[in-house]
Amino acid sequence: MRNIKRGFWLAVFIIFGAWLNYLMPQQDIVRIVHTENKLQYVAGLQSLFYADVETGPNQDSTGRDLRLIATVRKASYLFGLIDAGTETMVYRNEDTGWIYPPYFKFDSADLHAEAAAASSTTEPYNWMVLTHYGWRIPFITVYPNAVAIRPAPNEDYRPFPWLNLIILSLLLAGALFVRAMWRQFRERTLARFRS
Repeated sequence: MRNIKRGFWLAVFIIFGAWLNYLMPQQDIVRIVHTENKLQYVAGLQSLFYADVETGPNQDSTGRDLRLIATVRKASYLFGLIDAGTETMVYRNEDTGWIYPPYFKFDSADLHAEAAAASSTTEPYNWMVLTHYGWRIPFITVYPNAVAIRPAPNEDYRPFPWLNLIILSLLLAGALFVRAMWRQFRERTLARFRS
């Protein structure tokens, strides 16, 4: 029974960690090479990774106008210790609105214009800090969603994830608070039954 309980909590921990990894803001240092709009049909498993259709201008559930930002970034392995050249990455640029995930993004058209203006294909390159959430899953055509862009000092710049640190600290404080409340509730409940 103890192994079943451990397995359950391990599964909960893995699912919660994957959910946090998907939703937490990430910052990539990229060079924007192209921006485009295309019609994307979202169905089945894909619909889990895209914003709700009610947040965009197209209320049709089968297709939507998707803004894409094509980039090149430095690739590295072993937590950034080994330089592996460059790799391409495509990001979507989609409003989240007031709905989940809670980024309250309403400016995808403005962000698309900023990305197009910042694109660079010849040296000296314009390196940008692109903030995004989500995963790139090629076999079901899922892209991470770009939230913001700003200029980077150079291609080796690595911003510190202050927002992630604050969010994780608040989650930890909330978990400890709930744990303390649960323990106090159990003590009071057991004390009532003992007397």
